[in-house]
Amino acid sequence: MHITERFAKETARDFALRTLKHNIIILELAPGSLVSENELASEMGLSRTPVREALIELSRAQIVEVYPQKGSVVSKIDYHMVEEARFIRVVLEKAIVELACECALEDDLSLLEKNIKLQEFYIQNPSPDKLLELDNEFHLDLFKMVHKIQTYYLMDSMMVHFDRVRSMSLHTIKDIKIVEDHKAVLEAIKNKNKDQAKQAITKHLSRYIIDKDEIQKEYPDYFK
Repeated sequence: MHITERFAKETARDFALRTLKHNIIILELAPGSLVSENELASEMGLSRTPVREALIELSRAQIVEVYPQKGSVVSKIDYHMVEEARFIRVVLEKAIVELACECALEDDLSLLEKNIKLQEFYIQNPSPDKLLELDNEFHLDLFKMVHKIQTYYLMDSMMVHFDRVRSMSLHTIKDIKIVEDHKAVLEAIKNKNKDQAKQAITKHLSRYIIDKDEIQKEYPDYFK
């Protein structure tokens, strides 16, 4: 399991939740796998209580199935949940890019450009996990530039369903369109073209539909 450094003032429960989410998204904790509170707690250097609380939180979002006295299982991927998560993102991010067309500053645009250049580097020097990280940063920066950061975190609980498929896509699809998509979003914001921006973000967030067959062929045991 991949363990990152605990943030300053981060509670044990929040650290456990963040770590579990990250490992579920990058498939270190694979769909259908059994997880042990004791083993997870030992790996993270925590007591069982915050780990149990994190697993219960994940179960509320149907990412983990908790069985008392038996353990917990990482839920297999349900495309209905993936689609619902994508729906939330499309609705919110269409509004976000529309606002960005009105208020994006030069510094905001420069930040997005730097992110895209790093994406291009990791396309040439393949690192799917790094690309996923940069993709997340790109979208987070969009929310930040229009002062809607809490909105971004409010949709977070559902996003693991969608993010697991995004991670699979980056590991599976050879002709990755992530840079092309982000450039289209950035260009529309620069031109203050709201319709173009909404079309670009919708296309980007709908890629998994196009990639669905290839993803399921590569990971047949991970889906319900």
